[in-house]
Amino acid sequence: MATSNRKSIYLQGVSDGAPFVLVVVPFALLFGVVGTEAGLSLAEVMGFSVLVIAGAAQFTALQLMVEEAPTVIIIATALAVNLRMAMYSASLTPYLGRATVWQRACVAYLLVDQSYALSHLKYENEPKLTLSERLRYFFGVLTPVAPGWYVASFVGAVAGGAIPPEFALDFAVPITFLAMIAPALRTVAHVAAAAVSVSGTLVLVWMPYGTGLLVAAVVAMVVGAQVELWMEKRA
Repeated sequence: MATSNRKSIYLQGVSDGAPFVLVVVPFALLFGVVGTEAGLSLAEVMGFSVLVIAGAAQFTALQLMVEEAPTVIIIATALAVNLRMAMYSASLTPYLGRATVWQRACVAYLLVDQSYALSHLKYENEPKLTLSERLRYFFGVLTPVAPGWYVASFVGAVAGGAIPPEFALDFAVPITFLAMIAPALRTVAHVAAAAVSVSGTLVLVWMPYGTGLLVAAVVAMVVGAQVELWMEKRA
């Protein structure tokens, strides 16, 4: 394969991932601010952002830590929030499963909502891409996103107190997930699972330490699977 083609597919990933910096940076800034306000040191904030690299799980774990929830509950809830990553992995396996161990390890570490959504769509629309091209596109998407997450987390932790409240950084949280979830609601099963997860979380909000989220997630997955089976039988 020509070097120009390899660069082209990588740059496509960079170009497709670049717009998400607009929501990733405020999201990371917010975590840096909230983390330091909750009493975390700079090293602890950066440890969260570099090792976990999962905004929703980080915010969830941090909130439970502030509430002094049991460690088991914190870990279980954070894992539940990130349970979608297991589904992402299974979905990408047909496309990247033949990669080397170190390549798959890098993909696993950098598997976030943005890299999954863009890469899976690319792979579906262009099934003739080689394994090398798929990997180059995947890492291209993360080239602007991952450094933006790290740097913004650092800035938020160091200078968070100086960011005016009117900047309303928390707007990035719902926008990020709406941008990821909305395009994925392509079938009745997807919509049913999303509706059950949202309504279930609201109904079970009274449960301690956010455990209602765990219950709602399990119920939503069951409902989504059942609806998909029902649709297949109808077809």
